[in-house]
Amino acid sequence: MFKTGPRNLITDVAGLKVGNFHDAALKSGVTVVLSDEPAVASFKVLGGAPGTRETDLLEPHNSVQAVNGLVLSGGSAFGLDAASGVQAALRERGIGFVVRDAIVPIVPSAILFDLINGGNKDWGRYPPYREMGYEAVQDAARDFQIGSAGAGFGALTAGLKGGLGSASTLLPGGVTLGALVAVNPLGATTIGTSRHFWAAPFEIGDEFGGLGMPALMPADAQSVRLKFRDGPAEANTTIAVIATDAVLSKAAAKRLAVSAHDGFTRAIWPAHTPHDGDLVFAMATGTAGRTLDPSEELDFHAAAAATMARAIARGVYATTAFEGDLMPAWSTRFEH
Repeated sequence: MFKTGPRNLITDVAGLKVGNFHDAALKSGVTVVLSDEPAVASFKVLGGAPGTRETDLLEPHNSVQAVNGLVLSGGSAFGLDAASGVQAALRERGIGFVVRDAIVPIVPSAILFDLINGGNKDWGRYPPYREMGYEAVQDAARDFQIGSAGAGFGALTAGLKGGLGSASTLLPGGVTLGALVAVNPLGATTIGTSRHFWAAPFEIGDEFGGLGMPALMPADAQSVRLKFRDGPAEANTTIAVIATDAVLSKAAAKRLAVSAHDGFTRAIWPAHTPHDGDLVFAMATGTAGRTLDPSEELDFHAAAAATMARAIARGVYATTAFEGDLMPAWSTRFEH
């Protein structure tokens, strides 16, 4: 039986902080994951419409071995500017990859589409995401808000608001896993039109309501419910980070990202569509000071998927209703 960490957040992985910044009028935001020391990282894309920056360097065969942080942002391609703001903030602190007397912060990023969610996107000549990325770094801490916050502030799902979710798992051998996710899929996170989450089998305690699975599957459980059935198919994407304090190589980090994608398929129906840019970053801080025994690896990868599924459900469960929302928050759609 898995247990959560003390915060049930990705920051239960020692060495990580998370910062959020969002604009309520814009209905969009930025989330940054910062590592106290450079962390081994990789990634995996399984959606058909990704938007990324500096992900090539995360491939195991490429030279840079570690990153200073990762950025999740709203704003579609405009949101890729957020990484520039994060770089600026880290450079001011002397953090980055050192090349002689130059310092280059390494902060790969990914974006989701939230441009048609009811927010005011008339920002003038330049989008605001660079400054939002800078401010997100100033907010970085071990404790942070989930739900309607950061990169998940303007997120939507099929029929409900999306949001920023996080969860953690403590494995019996002492290794910790944590997930962080901005939930903005084309598909749905609840079973049919019920209040029950697809991720229910993996819930620990009542972290997203303790509802379990429905006593009887609703008749529409297999229905393919989409955010905008007759609208723009590309207005989506779920982006995430899976992190651990185990010591991993870049190749092992990539395998961790692959496993965490299984959490998407356990929590979202459908996932990984041609119109989602679904991406998972993987980070290994190594702060536990140990590698995985072969006997631990299967449980480790299963727990990565379960932790991600839980984080997705928590992100939707924790959302808050605001004026002008196109979709209801879970809490207002389904009263306890």
